[in-house]
Amino acid sequence: MERYSKKRQAILDCLRNTTSHPTAEWIYAQLKPEYPDLSLATVYRNLNQLKENGIIHSLGTVNGKERFDATVTEHTHAVCTKCGKTVDIFDAKLPKEISEQAEKSTGFHFEHYEIRLTGMCDECRRVHKE
Repeated sequence: MERYSKKRQAILDCLRNTTSHPTAEWIYAQLKPEYPDLSLATVYRNLNQLKENGIIHSLGTVNGKERFDATVTEHTHAVCTKCGKTVDIFDAKLPKEISEQAEKSTGFHFEHYEIRLTGMCDECRRVHKE
């Protein structure tokens, strides 16, 4: 059993209180004023521990930085290829035919899936109009 950590709880609360899918650096910047002795290494260590325990989820890298999500239920992410904005999509489900075909062709029994849709958000499309 892991012992309670005030900083780990603060990191988790910070992540749960945003929908921006932040980086460790962003979380660190948010918490540093309240926890002056907080290090970026502590943030990474705790995020990895929370991820290993299934409490949070990693989206992988977006614009070269690992991004995190406190919502661990299956859902899709839309990621802007220009600014990195990431948005949850809860009503886009993987069609049953795709998962059945994937199971048939691989021999796997899938328990979880992740979908990431990439493109430009409305704001970036306005700025980068051709």
